[in-house]
Order: sequence, then structure tokens, then C-alpha cells
Amino acid sequence: MGSQESERVITGWAARDPSGILSPYSYSIRNPGAEDVYIKVLSCGICHTDLHQAKNDLGMSHYPMVPGHEVVGEVVEVGSSVSKFKVGDCVGVGVIVGCCRDCRPCKSEEEQYCNKKIWSYNDVYTDGRPTQGGFATNMVVDQKFIVKIPDGMEPVQAAPLLCAGVTIYSPLKHFGLNKSGLRGGILGLGGVGHMGVKIAKAMGHHVTVISSSDKKRKEAIDDLGADEYVVSSNAEKMQELSDSLDYIIDTIPVFHPLEPYLPLLTLNGKLILNGVINTPLQFLTPMVMLGRKSITGSFIGSMKETEEMLQFCNEKGLTSQIEIVKMDYVNQAMERLEKNDVRYRFVVDVAGSKLDQ
Repeated sequence: MGSQESERVITGWAARDPSGILSPYSYSIRNPGAEDVYIKVLSCGICHTDLHQAKNDLGMSHYPMVPGHEVVGEVVEVGSSVSKFKVGDCVGVGVIVGCCRDCRPCKSEEEQYCNKKIWSYNDVYTDGRPTQGGFATNMVVDQKFIVKIPDGMEPVQAAPLLCAGVTIYSPLKHFGLNKSGLRGGILGLGGVGHMGVKIAKAMGHHVTVISSSDKKRKEAIDDLGADEYVVSSNAEKMQELSDSLDYIIDTIPVFHPLEPYLPLLTLNGKLILNGVINTPLQFLTPMVMLGRKSITGSFIGSMKETEEMLQFCNEKGLTSQIEIVKMDYVNQAMERLEKNDVRYRFVVDVAGSKLDQ
């Protein structure tokens, strides 16, 4: 951990209260320690979790808060013990920036499940200093929690992969679903869901998008490559889909019933929850028992999986579909995100926003 002496003062955009409204904010960050990398932020995706945290939807927010956990930047300085990165590298920072390194998840390279993990923002480092995210000019991050962005991948395209991309990739790999010939469902077509279609298709799956309305049908099939599109309120189409899916990845970040989707799973099928929801969900146990189905969850991915996912996306030519905005539009972007009015991920051009001027 770096010294508190001669701290660096940088500029970010922070929420001050549960209104979630962001505005310019100056704050200090530590000087890079031996294992640290000092990054100039180039771009940062806007995730639905940023909205939850800024508005204290989960009841655990601390202010002032600088959101942003889909961060791509340029290395401008490295600590004396940094071996993985050099000045000028294009790198990424995701949801966590620390862990205990000694528990079972950490020792098995699944540090995202460490009970002492440190979030990229709205958390504190071991020295008590608050963490702040990527809606800022710079970050200092331990090299363990940084990944190299593959050559040729645009920073604005890479940003959403650091959360949305690995959130899909990790459960497909962990549950042995990263093989061709499977039939999968993607429930919800937002930032995570649209990457779910692309990654699952690249793995050789037959992919059905399940949505609450018909308005994204053409995009899902023509632009993203989905094989089928079903509106969840269409009882006839949902019945036709019964007992046909090996898995469903549920990306919806608001309360919704699970009962309509469990019958779609085949024997041993898995409903994988990815959306962060602060309301209890319900289901009837026979819907799981009569088919040995599983309701499970998955949280982002490990640093190792993040590196694998980036290489996979680069090799397959997968990119996220984004709308690039400047920081002075971030509040409007958050409002539109809450209304699901984005195709499919906002990315803030942080460097182009010239926050330090």
C-alpha cells in the first residue's frame, strides 16, 4: 500500500447523497506502492450497479462516492515490484481491487468470492482510505487486480467486458457450459444480456432471448445473432419453449417472478442469476424438484477468467454495443439507464472529458 505522504489530488464525478446526482469532486489518492500501478483513465462503462450504489438502493452506500468499475486506462507509472505491466500499457480494472489472499476462494484463484474483497468504490482499503472508481482522471490499483487489454481492442469497447463480459463468461465456464451444441436462454437484453447472446453464440450455442416486450426482437436476431426471441407474456410461445433449455442466464436487475422461466429448463437445467436485486425472489419447490433443476448465481469472474474472457472476445471478434458519452452527460445517461433506454451500454469517454481542466 502506498504512502499517505504527498498524496495526489485528482478529479472525479461523485454522488453526494441518495439522489444519485453526480458532480465534480476533488479528492486525494495514495502514491503508488511497490505493487501498485498508477493509471490514467481513458474510458469507463456505466453498469446498472453504479445506479444502485449511487442511489443507495442496496442500503450500503457511503458518500461522496465516485462510481465506475468498468475501467480502461493507460499505465503512467509502476511500483518497484510491478512485473506484469509497463508504462504505456492499456489495462483494465473491474469490480474489485483487493482481497485477503489467504482464504479458500483466494487460494483457488476465485478472489471475487473472498469475504474480505475490496470493491473498486464504495469501500475502504485496509488502511481505512475510501476506494473511488473510474469516473475520474486517475486510479492507483494493485497489479493483481489489473488485466492487460489485448492489442487491437479499442478501450471504449473493452470497458463493458470487464463487468458485463466476464459476468456471462464466468458461469458458462464454471458450470461446464462453454461447449458447443447447447441450448441457452438469455433473460433480459441489457448491457449484460447482449454480451450473453454474443458470447454464448461464439461458444456454439443455440440462443433464445426472453424479454418482456417485442421491441428488441429485430436487434436481438439481426444485430446480435440470437436464434429465437420470445416475449415472456406470450403464453403460447413460452409453452412451446418448455423443457428445451440447458440453461437460462437471468440478467434482470429488478424484481421479477421466477415461475415463468423454470419450466423452460430441461432435466438438470440451470437458472443462473446475474442481476443484483434487493427484493426476495420466490418460486415453488416442485418446479425445481421435478426435473432436478438448479437455481444458482454467479458474481462477475476471477482475474484469471477476466483475462481468458478478453482473449476469447478478441479471438472471436466480439465487441460490446455501446453509446459513448462525455462525463457532463453522465446524469442523463444514468436516468436513461434506469429507463432501459440504451443499446446496450453507456461508456464514458473519461480522457476526452478533460476532467482536470
